[in-house]
Amino acid sequence: MAQRGEKLKAYKTAFITEALDLTASEAEKFWPIYNVHEDKMMALRKSERKEIFETVRHNLESLSEEEANKLIDRMVDLKSKEFIYEKELIQNLKGILPAKKIIRLKKAEEEFKHMLLDKFRNRKGRHP
Repeated sequence: MAQRGEKLKAYKTAFITEALDLTASEAEKFWPIYNVHEDKMMALRKSERKEIFETVRHNLESLSEEEANKLIDRMVDLKSKEFIYEKELIQNLKGILPAKKIIRLKKAEEEFKHMLLDKFRNRKGRHP
């Protein structure tokens, strides 16, 4: 599983590198910032998102109204943290990349995500 994660990370790095057409100077400054951001997002997803969605998947029907409200609050907090991390990334990149490249980054991230979803759907469709 870890090997798959490393392979995916390398593929995403290549995808973003091509999409942004970074100069050597830009790349030298960009990748350390971006990698820290990705690590923070991954840690957030692994801990909080997993816990939230495991609760939803296995215990949704047995949750009390109070527990459900607490879960909703945690979901909103998770989204808020993700937003804060995204905003932080953009602020950190503003001094390094032109604004259009930052926009290209966000576009490339979305395209990469959609490409992965399409691959997953196609692969899943072949194996009923």
